[in-house]
Amino acid sequence: MKAFIFAAGLGTRLRPLTLDRPKALVEVAGKTMLERTFDTLKEAGFTDFVVNVHHFADQIVDYLERNDNFGCNVAISDEREMLLDTGGAIKAAQDLLGDEPFLVHNVDIISNLDIRSFVSGGLDGALARLVVSDRQSSRKLLFDAENCICGWHNVKTGETKGLAASEPELVSRELAFSGIHLISPEVFSLMDSWPQNSPSSISTWRKVIAVAFSLQFPKVSSCRIWEPPKPSPHSRAVYNTLSSHSAKRAAERS
Repeated sequence: MKAFIFAAGLGTRLRPLTLDRPKALVEVAGKTMLERTFDTLKEAGFTDFVVNVHHFADQIVDYLERNDNFGCNVAISDEREMLLDTGGAIKAAQDLLGDEPFLVHNVDIISNLDIRSFVSGGLDGALARLVVSDRQSSRKLLFDAENCICGWHNVKTGETKGLAASEPELVSRELAFSGIHLISPEVFSLMDSWPQNSPSSISTWRKVIAVAFSLQFPKVSSCRIWEPPKPSPHSRAVYNTLSSHSAKRAAERS
């Protein structure tokens, strides 16, 4: 089975850290998030990877080459010409992902999920399995009493999409998506008629649900999900000061 690491994003939430590097190469406790993701997935038994790139794409490609792809087989899904949303990224990488189920893992997600166990559970006839958890998030998936997704809710704006928008009484609970999912290659046949820049994966699954394909949403109560926090105003000010100072010194040397 292959693992697809989403590493193409602009990293806007992490600015100014991502003004001169991709978010995949932002360090957490002295180790880049890309290396941490590789370590996690290698420990779960993965050796074949697809990594998509866009923002500072050359930095990621060079980084992988310098580290000998962390001893793995790595294929690059190149989005330099146009940043594809997560749904579009999956569609664009079809030839690299092949015709077997594959795991998708966001590069900026750190968790204690037992990925080996999650993957070994298979799909059991479903089109995908999405890991969800009860945690703070600005966007939540909405579930009915049968644990089926019935919508999506933007906590900050109050916007609700999906069946729950017209039938709010269906909602039994809301949970946050983790950025980790196991996907059947059958999803590609549904994407054939979609534009190249297909929507985010959550929007993708809303479309899938609309055509009555099944999804599974295992909630792992012991699973903890961590995303790097948005830099504070103070850290932004320090970064801007240092950047300005470095630019001034470079100009003086020239």
